[in-house]
Amino acid sequence: MNGVNGVMNGVNGVNGTDRARRAAGAVVGSAVGDALGAPFEFGPAGAFSARFPEPGAGGEMCGGGGWEPGEATDDTQMAVLVAESLLERGGLDPADVFARFRRWAAAEPKDIGIQTETVLTSGLPWDRAAAAHAETTRYAAGNGALMRAATSAVYFAAHGREATVEAARRVSALTHGDPAAGEGAAVLHELVRLALEGGDPLAALPDVPAVVHPAHRERYAAVLAPGWHPGDATEANGAVWPCLGSAVWALRTTSSYEDAVRAAVDLGGDTDTVAAVTGALAGAVHGLDAVPARWTAALHVPLPGSGGRVLRLPDLLDLAERLATSPR
Repeated sequence: MNGVNGVMNGVNGVNGTDRARRAAGAVVGSAVGDALGAPFEFGPAGAFSARFPEPGAGGEMCGGGGWEPGEATDDTQMAVLVAESLLERGGLDPADVFARFRRWAAAEPKDIGIQTETVLTSGLPWDRAAAAHAETTRYAAGNGALMRAATSAVYFAAHGREATVEAARRVSALTHGDPAAGEGAAVLHELVRLALEGGDPLAALPDVPAVVHPAHRERYAAVLAPGWHPGDATEANGAVWPCLGSAVWALRTTSSYEDAVRAAVDLGGDTDTVAAVTGALAGAVHGLDAVPARWTAALHVPLPGSGGRVLRLPDLLDLAERLATSPR
């Protein structure tokens, strides 16, 4: 794969190759988790392992539920839109990201979160739409900002902790007016940053809640705690807290990318998003080579509102390279 070689060659530093593989692992790993989990969305726990009981046997990228085999959902589509804005604008331009989101939503993607759709079709400007939604609803802390954070996490990782968590909050706030959603994205950004730096995100978990605003710290500390299990969640995993906690749990209780993503999909519920977040973390920790080739072979990302473009593995590898090596 020339794309893999490009990523390997594009990052400077003593551990450049390792960092590059982790960056590509985060971007591709998130997309793969998304596509793998999509056909099982809103299904019961255990449905994935019931259909594919033997890990590694193949056939898991099966499609279904309106999705083609390997087709990524809104999770990855929005992550790509964020990435392309960051690269083309040379940094975070919230108005530009929001405009791209709006064009995408207007093109009627197969799937779009209710909250995200409401915000993007409200007609309000980029700096008011999400806040106005949060003011009029009792629930604005969905996982719709967390699901798309893999690409921005890779882009901002080299900027350091403070910059990456603040960027996560700003991107989240474009569609999710509840600050709790942004704090979840901030935690994911920080965990990916630690992995790309060669650290162990799991070992750092006791200190990670320090990046969270004090008003939300206790709740995030609970779902990141070593003894937390998805069964302890007080909301469905479409909410930001159990979604993030489930992804960390899947990483913590497995030893490979494949097993982590299988565990995530097997939780049922919002399977594509939980697996996308898990895939970002597990890809960053285990690296690109850990993502099974039988899963990446069919991977494709349609981009509604972008002239019929469809991204495939080489495109995602190129995107990961540019995100990881963009001038700071």
